[in-house]
Amino acid sequence: MAKVSVLMAVYNAEQWLQESLDSLLRQDYADLQILCVDDGSTDSSWAILEDYAARDARVEIFRLPANGGQAAARNYALQHATGDYVAYLDSDDWMSEDAIGKCIGVFSSHPETDVVLWRLVLVEADGQRDYPMPSFTVKSGRDAFRESIDWSIHGCYVARRELYLRFPYDATCRSYSDDNTTRLHYYVSRQVRCCDGIYYYRYHAESVTHQVSVRRFDHLRANESMKRQLTDIGAPASVIRQYEQTRWLVLIDLAMFYYVHGSQLSPGERRYGRSELRRIWGSIDRSLLDTGTTAKFGYRPCGRWWLFCLQEWLYFSLRALLGRNR
Repeated sequence: MAKVSVLMAVYNAEQWLQESLDSLLRQDYADLQILCVDDGSTDSSWAILEDYAARDARVEIFRLPANGGQAAARNYALQHATGDYVAYLDSDDWMSEDAIGKCIGVFSSHPETDVVLWRLVLVEADGQRDYPMPSFTVKSGRDAFRESIDWSIHGCYVARRELYLRFPYDATCRSYSDDNTTRLHYYVSRQVRCCDGIYYYRYHAESVTHQVSVRRFDHLRANESMKRQLTDIGAPASVIRQYEQTRWLVLIDLAMFYYVHGSQLSPGERRYGRSELRRIWGSIDRSLLDTGTTAKFGYRPCGRWWLFCLQEWLYFSLRALLGRNR
């Protein structure tokens, strides 16, 4: 029987941690290594982990002295992973009892498969809903990568351990850069498949992507890291071109974020945000951008930073004005 190592980064998760761990211990697939890393929690999370480790030898626990972020904690767990396959479970999420067994069944039936996605169910305050992903049987790794750029497919899965060893979690930023790991796993996979085991993802409205936070600008640096890694592994020009287009669209989106919410940031955070926007604007290879996009007002690269800023201010101001007049 193939062993599965499950990585769990834990930070102040006392409210949900027991439900998460219980879902792992109830799996109908027993050959598990459950690697839990307390990432500097200040609540009772460590005591809960100690209790579970004392009750079940499959639970291995580690404690970091300070909070370093989810990607760093998962990488610490990964150093101790001995399974043939590796998965992750966030400490506020849980799985159906057959989730891991369903994945292993797909791997066993299809030896060319490197990644198996679960059925992802989003758990919100007002109920549950399936992640809006078209069903599929099998995709090439390259196709899965392309669809992960805008998350047309999600990133909750089990992968062969060698993928994680080759591409551990990208800890460039506290937010967003761990998404790069998923995309790289897809990119180098021979086949990506699905199973009907369920991963229950607790959807939090207070997550970084829904807050006014300077950490939103991490998205720029994370995308920069993704492009660098694609270049390093020799991705073809078509892939680099596609990703450069993504970097440009994220830049425009974050310029909009700054326009709308900049006044809610501290002076130092505003300076940092502006410097990151300018740095990334200067780093993008404009010759790779889609001319159908850059011909539009608001999306033109412009030759000077101040011209670009003026364009964005006018573009966002007009959008706001039109929105008020509707």
